[in-house]
Amino acid sequence: MAARAIWKGILKVGTHKLPVKLYSAVEDKSVRFHILDDTKRNRVKQHMVEPESGEEVETKDIRKGYEIEPGRFVILEEDELEALKPEPSRDIEISEFVPFDGIPQQFYERPYYLGPDGDQANYFALAEALENQGREGIAHWVMRNKAYTGALGGRSGYLVLSTLRNEGEVISTDELPHVTGRAPTKKEIDMAKHLVSLLEAEFDPADYKDEYRERVLEFIKKKAKGRAPRLAAVKTKRKTTSLDSVLAKSIASLKKGKRAA
Repeated sequence: MAARAIWKGILKVGTHKLPVKLYSAVEDKSVRFHILDDTKRNRVKQHMVEPESGEEVETKDIRKGYEIEPGRFVILEEDELEALKPEPSRDIEISEFVPFDGIPQQFYERPYYLGPDGDQANYFALAEALENQGREGIAHWVMRNKAYTGALGGRSGYLVLSTLRNEGEVISTDELPHVTGRAPTKKEIDMAKHLVSLLEAEFDPADYKDEYRERVLEFIKKKAKGRAPRLAAVKTKRKTTSLDSVLAKSIASLKKGKRAA
């Protein structure tokens, strides 16, 4: 089934303007369940209730509040929040171009495809230039009442626009617990490098599947036919405390497999 555009905009690079369409590059495949009444099997609804009395609160009496300290809230009305939203725009403005590997991975959030909306020649020229030069454009745009910052790059001849997280959302490695253990030995580092070289391969998306989702759907399919399927328990691997020993076993196993092949 052909992808459907979810938004249209104008990509602005300096004085150049390029009409584009935005497409989702990913699709949520999570297994979702309905909440049912155990007796009648009817769907049940959630209601807002006052926790102390248990009484339902009507929609007209619900307000949005921001807690500034325990038990103290600043109440915001809908018209006040509406006035704070960014001005609507169809422009995707590129402020600068950075190296492809210049943005840390933890900043990337959600990818979209940008497709041409008329001017195909300039569109594919830009996509090829970004891919060949290994550059990404820092993009700024407003979509559905929210301002975004993103990275625009070229992938397989097309433009890909990924939303980026703000600096305040990304946790720095400086905030991780301080390491106090010993440093790895040269032997351990060399063995780790050797293990990496033995496992070198090209990335193939077909090799990676949501096994839990497949197991759940298969179980549902069988149960819907009146069966009572059994699932094998998921085995956990035995832990080891020696990096040296686990690498040695891995390398020996890989070498044995290669000789057998």
